[in-house]
Amino acid sequence: MRRVLTAAEMREADRRCIEDVGIPGAVLMNTAGAAVWAEAARWPGPVGVVCGKGNNGGDGFVVARLALCAGRAVRAVLIGDPAAVTGDAAVFLRAYERLGGVVVPASDPEAAARETAALRGSGVLVDALLGTGFAGGVRGAARAVLEAWPEGIPTVAVDIPSGLNADTGEPGGAVVRADTTVTFACLKRGLLAESARPFTGRIIVADIGIPEACLEGLGTLIPNDDR
Repeated sequence: MRRVLTAAEMREADRRCIEDVGIPGAVLMNTAGAAVWAEAARWPGPVGVVCGKGNNGGDGFVVARLALCAGRAVRAVLIGDPAAVTGDAAVFLRAYERLGGVVVPASDPEAAARETAALRGSGVLVDALLGTGFAGGVRGAARAVLEAWPEGIPTVAVDIPSGLNADTGEPGGAVVRADTTVTFACLKRGLLAESARPFTGRIIVADIGIPEACLEGLGTLIPNDDR
């Protein structure tokens, strides 16, 4: 059996893990990013990472750091102001920069579209823009990113393809089409929706170290299948 969570249930599992058990959020983020890199590393060549300002972006900066340490050429684009990145995400942004990584900020739609299109020479792309907290329509710079996303390049989505609602699987107007989605701890309900299937690609559920006790009473259990 597999456990399926809503976005709110996943937040509660994270809270229990961090506050009740005492596992730092940065540990979870680093483990999550490492799971994404393990998948993205299958493709050779330069690595393009598009990061948002929140925890999804923090996972992306972990990927960027690990790719850099593996000797890859890395281009990390931050959709927003670096000063707006806080908490654990800021820890990994700084770690990437201290190792010589360069973050290209793009706050307005024109810059976001231009910098995303500049990733067309990548061997693999990592979508770390919008996470499971996204709901509604994609607007502004985020929409410009999704509309400019280079076609034909293998793409790995962090937790959920940007633009998909994690609870319903409904597209928010523009969505990244991933070859692989690496989701964390448990499946998210929206990933199983028929409307999500064109965008998720292969779904990998990565164990990031959240104890089973932190998941108790959350979500629903469904039978295993090929997805």
